[in-house]
Amino acid sequence: MKIEKAEVIVTSPDRNFVTLKITTDDGITGLGDATVNGRELAVVTYLSEYIVPQLIGRDPSRIEDAWQFFYRSAYWRRGPITMAAIAAVDMALWDIKGKAAGMPVYQLLGGASREKMMAYGHASGKELPELFDSIRHHQELGYRSIRVQTGVPGLESIYGIASNKGLPGNEGVRYDHEPAQRGKLPAQEDWDTRSYLRHLPTVFEAVRNEFGPDLPLLHDGHHRMTPMQAAKLGKSLEPYDLFWLEDCTPAENQEALRLVRQHTTTPLAIGEIFNTVWDFQSLIKEQLIDYVRAASTHFGGISPLKKVMDYAAMYQIKSGFHGPTDISPVGFAAQLHVGLAIHNYGIQEYMQHGDKTNAVFAQSMTFEDGYLHPGNNPGLGVELDVDEAGKYPYETAYLPYNRLADGTVHDW
Repeated sequence: MKIEKAEVIVTSPDRNFVTLKITTDDGITGLGDATVNGRELAVVTYLSEYIVPQLIGRDPSRIEDAWQFFYRSAYWRRGPITMAAIAAVDMALWDIKGKAAGMPVYQLLGGASREKMMAYGHASGKELPELFDSIRHHQELGYRSIRVQTGVPGLESIYGIASNKGLPGNEGVRYDHEPAQRGKLPAQEDWDTRSYLRHLPTVFEAVRNEFGPDLPLLHDGHHRMTPMQAAKLGKSLEPYDLFWLEDCTPAENQEALRLVRQHTTTPLAIGEIFNTVWDFQSLIKEQLIDYVRAASTHFGGISPLKKVMDYAAMYQIKSGFHGPTDISPVGFAAQLHVGLAIHNYGIQEYMQHGDKTNAVFAQSMTFEDGYLHPGNNPGLGVELDVDEAGKYPYETAYLPYNRLADGTVHDW
């Protein structure tokens, strides 16, 4: 069996997605997700001009060899564009291997370690009544674990609030599900860390008083704090028993997690912007985190995701894979297969795609009573409707950015 064709398909149903479709000489197809939110066309060029020509004629069964070739032969390694392109190849080859074997990918990874996988959803509100309504709505949808994001007094628009208003032309889009707004330039938002640090513990106190001690609660700091600020927040949230505090400080400074760890017992999750297994090396070895937040799409695919979780298992660190709507259904399915197979599964972020996206990507996965399963179709269990995808051409979209009150650009 040889690779006969490789196509890069860009579609924008509810948002922009980049998909690699590989076809073998006996007609088996495989899909891979290469979406990098706000920089999609950079990956399209990388795939079309550099990866696709080198795929033709390759043996699709040699997944590890292909991964190492595209990683090492480029010489200029790592980075989100390179690793998303490699991820797309890796996923597509696993998809082909599963279809050729007549098995879902998780069976090829060692079989299921559980029957189903706990998911968490995203509740948010500018003020407490709106937040409480959002939490109840997510419970009605079946979620048993819920991320809580809140507005901050004095700040007009911040990350993670569903009801935030976007740029003109983006009306009707739930802001936390798709913060990358369509337009010629990115939207500017505001930020004040001290106000956030004062306000957030009062919100979690109110949520606990309203919903009780048993509901697992999560929160995303989105890399906006210094190490000491993150340590202070983790300490102040300890009475409210968080499932995790995510991305409490910028991940580039990994030594910062050591300082945070010294000051708080709140569990820590990080890694959604990491691109390789080496980004986790010290954090896992020194047990500075509790959950691996890597995304298959930006991390090189299924192969490295399985490897980093095998390493994390030696330190009792669990998975908490990144799962927003800018991970396409293909990339999300890849994570579900890994999550079902590994022993040290923790939880899976699950933001539900819109109807247009679900029409483009037919999926075998299920979400029932708060739990996910990738389904038992051969391969990844996702098929792309090319005609439906063609109805939605690419549209320029950018993630927002932050400025402080004095005009300084800050982490969004």
